[in-house]
Amino acid sequence: MKSTGVIRSIDNLGRLVLPKDLRKQFGVTPQTPLEILTDGDSIVLRKYRPAGSCDLCGEVSPDAVAYRGKLICGACRRALAGL
Repeated sequence: MKSTGVIRSIDNLGRLVLPKDLRKQFGVTPQTPLEILTDGDSIVLRKYRPAGSCDLCGEVSPDAVAYRGKLICGACRRALAGL
């Protein structure tokens, strides 16, 4: 893992403020679901993505196929074909 050099405290309600630069860099908005994981003595936050969701649009689709390590739904494949 890479250190950002940012130190934050948790408030009395257990909240933590993510710096604007990090939110912007990772595309985190108020509507973005975050998954909370643990790794030994570390707490890890990552954007939540349901299993089988498209890597381009995030939709879960039964017709998604893997291409070069990315899962792509039928709608995104059709959109890419039209480029």
